[in-house]
Amino acid sequence: MAQERKVALAGAAHLELVSGVIQLRPEDAMVDAMLRGWRAQQMSRGLKEDTIAGRERLIRRFQEFTNEYPWSWLPGHMDEWSASLTGERHLAPSTIRSYQGDVRQFTEFLIDGRYGWAVACEDAFGTHPVAICHEWNTIAHLNDYEGDPEARPFTREELQRFLDYADDQVDRAVRSKRKGALAAYRDATLFKVIYGWGLRRTETSKLDLADFGRNPKARQFGRYGTLNVRYGKAKKGQPPRRRNVLSVMDWAVDAVQDYVENVRPQFGCEDHPALWVTERGGRVKPSEINARFVAYRAALKLPEALVVHSLRHSYVTHLTEDGVDRRFIQEQVGHECDSSTAIYTHVSDDFMNTALSKALNPAFDEAPTRKDR
Repeated sequence: MAQERKVALAGAAHLELVSGVIQLRPEDAMVDAMLRGWRAQQMSRGLKEDTIAGRERLIRRFQEFTNEYPWSWLPGHMDEWSASLTGERHLAPSTIRSYQGDVRQFTEFLIDGRYGWAVACEDAFGTHPVAICHEWNTIAHLNDYEGDPEARPFTREELQRFLDYADDQVDRAVRSKRKGALAAYRDATLFKVIYGWGLRRTETSKLDLADFGRNPKARQFGRYGTLNVRYGKAKKGQPPRRRNVLSVMDWAVDAVQDYVENVRPQFGCEDHPALWVTERGGRVKPSEINARFVAYRAALKLPEALVVHSLRHSYVTHLTEDGVDRRFIQEQVGHECDSSTAIYTHVSDDFMNTALSKALNPAFDEAPTRKDR
């Protein structure tokens, strides 16, 4: 009787991984092998090169967004990414559905036992990929806000409550003498910086200490007169766009100066360039910013329509209400077109009723002030 042959599936882990070779960066090598395997699997199904290449680029963008490797991806990453595609990038539901489908196919390929990637990851890193796409965190979960994908801004009262609560967490940690006081102080300041300079979450996480500089026309802010944003939203196929954001809120400058001079040194990361560091000496990730925001929002029972990006929207809306020149706001947030700034602006009824009388009276001092400690 002829011996039965075992035919290896295109894309199987053992076909893409080179045994006996020590990789300098094993995690990156594993990701590259996974994508080669997925490419081989798709080619065996007759898919076109353009389709395959587009999917690979999307997976790499998803990995960059999560700042994690595929074997560490969790359903929460998909949920956060989906909200970002809606609230930050303002993509159409059909586009989001397509993107989610690509990530679903890739992760299902990785967890399919026939291809062996789960075992390979377990052997190499002690963990394995899991399913991250479910009904509750893909397009069906977005139906409630597909019609209006804008992340609405905070009202001034909501913003004050949120920032006050963040400050309160520092006080509570200090009084109870428990761990986490430094991280709570860092995050309270981080949220003030997002609002105070109108930043995106990723822009904020990638800030370095050296990104602050002086503004000769605003000497009162010292070395915090400008903020060099090095990782602004990029156009497709282009590097991140840079922009300089002028400081306009003195209370926000006071907050970040206090953090840099009195709190950050206590983390013991003198040689780390990052503005926001962790107690383990790393850089704070966008997902960690989101997790802290969601926890505070839930504690305050604020609407789920408020997301981290709402702080950026609030910056645009509140400056508009305060009579600041529209062109100036557009340059501050890095919008090429005024129409992009317009969709960020959701002024209150009170503003609409009194806009003419306030247009020439900028009122930066109405912004939330940092609580004295």
